[in-house]
Amino acid sequence: TVAGARGAAAAMSVFVTRRIPAEGLRVLSQASGCRVQQWDSEEPVPRAELLAGVAGKRGLLCLLSDRIDREVLDAAGPDLKVISTLSVGFDHLALDEIKKRGIRVGYTPDVLTDATAELSVALLLSACRRLPEAAEQVKSGGWTTWKPLWMCGYGLSDSTVGIIGLGRIGQAVARRLKPFGVRKFLYTGSGPKPESAAEFGAEFVSLTRLAKESDFVVVTCALTPATQGMCNKDFFGRMKKTSVFVNTSRGAVVNQEDLYDALANGQIAAAGLDVTTPEPLPTDHPLLSLKNCVILPHIGSATYATRSTMAVLAANNLLAGLRGEPMPHELKL
Repeated sequence: TVAGARGAAAAMSVFVTRRIPAEGLRVLSQASGCRVQQWDSEEPVPRAELLAGVAGKRGLLCLLSDRIDREVLDAAGPDLKVISTLSVGFDHLALDEIKKRGIRVGYTPDVLTDATAELSVALLLSACRRLPEAAEQVKSGGWTTWKPLWMCGYGLSDSTVGIIGLGRIGQAVARRLKPFGVRKFLYTGSGPKPESAAEFGAEFVSLTRLAKESDFVVVTCALTPATQGMCNKDFFGRMKKTSVFVNTSRGAVVNQEDLYDALANGQIAAAGLDVTTPEPLPTDHPLLSLKNCVILPHIGSATYATRSTMAVLAANNLLAGLRGEPMPHELKL
């Protein structure tokens, strides 16, 4: 029947909120009966276009910069069955509202673990060995002669590294830092993970003790009500004056005013951030005026291979959800 044909078409209608890697789009466009509408731009979809685009769709493929809240879900209507996000984080999704409506959610963990862990190590080394500052000295003529203590920083050998959140990425960071000759790993989180920690001989400690004893603090936890603003004045006040702070998780885990004060006052030695609040960070933000703070534009997963794999996984999550099949990676709500 005509109605039956129309229903079948609606069953696979999807809205994609951005131009995504071609491999992911190919998976969708080659799927039998899948009708794709896309916001074909490198820039985020305007709110009005998002609300119009989701109307009547069965599936939504979104990015972490898209706020999927009640307004979007209402605009989509009762046909929306699946949301697939091209990210490991999901704090941009109104999960309570999504669960209430029986919508399934797919996400892309694991595939970006290696890339994010590599970037975490690169950021740590950039901050502790003052790489951007040193490169700037070469360009500006500050490099005049060899001086014994000029551009000196802090090394990993024989150090204590504290990891906040020993999940997939936290473990991958520890695995990469171990060969540098790290003396001890500490970690904290919602509870001990003896099996994961055994590989590094990592000790489960309180947040307070981790701050006090670590030479390097790496934040790789998820953003939750419990972790929001966790790295604050009290936390930085307990850290060593020679310590280095690195965050590749979510910007809101850190109180940025407190971090600025700690860096400006020499309470800690340096910081490296791949995530901020907001994103992008305004160019006149106080943190950007500090030489001892390295800030990157949220590029943790930015390798060509990783982004392509993420796009394919997000597409396959979406299709599986639309077909009522198990998703490769479904978020348990």
